[in-house]
Amino acid sequence: MVSARTSAAASADRPVIGLRERKKIQTRQAIRRAAYRLFDEQGYDATPVDQIAESADVSPSTVFRYFPTKEDIVLRDAHGTVLEAAIRSRPVGEPVAETLRQVTLAALRALGAGDRGELVRRARLIRDVPAVRGRTAENLARDTELISTVLAERAGRPAGDLEVRVISAAILAALQETLLRWAEECGTPGAAGRCATDGGPAELEAMVHRTMDLLTRGLTLSSDSSD
Repeated sequence: MVSARTSAAASADRPVIGLRERKKIQTRQAIRRAAYRLFDEQGYDATPVDQIAESADVSPSTVFRYFPTKEDIVLRDAHGTVLEAAIRSRPVGEPVAETLRQVTLAALRALGAGDRGELVRRARLIRDVPAVRGRTAENLARDTELISTVLAERAGRPAGDLEVRVISAAILAALQETLLRWAEECGTPGAAGRCATDGGPAELEAMVHRTMDLLTRGLTLSSDSSD
């Protein structure tokens, strides 16, 4: 699922982020920026964590404190609290699929120019690097647990409710596949630059709508299923 980032300058309706937390966010972003730069230059497999640490001007132990594995540099983000708050902000009684549709779209619209380029890189690495794609299963399980807990609470159902977990897992898996399909389209000649600009997220938004529409109508193919 696309992660929503918290800006350093909090809006009036959000709590102000403390200095210590801001420094953590800056360090995390510096490590990720260095990693993506090196991945672009020499490839994922050819880039050791020690080199990423040196480029980010931190120690290898600091990298591993924020990201337990190299794959986590691509996949892990501090968005759990933001995701939970976004779900809780939606109207009570709203269908689950619509809640996750709106939360996902809000996260996409909050992306800055640098984040858009990073999203393209992340999607490509998930698509192209087996180790990264394999690690996504653990992340999806973690996010499913988080979302299921919040949705079950909002629906007045017990924690671990099977229906809530199945719906959450299905939607997250569908959104992941949507991101990968978008990455494939970004890889076509001349598309990479567009995907990092306003046009790319707009296209991804349209694909998210198609995905959620498919889920809400019960996994039936529409009469016009053009790709």
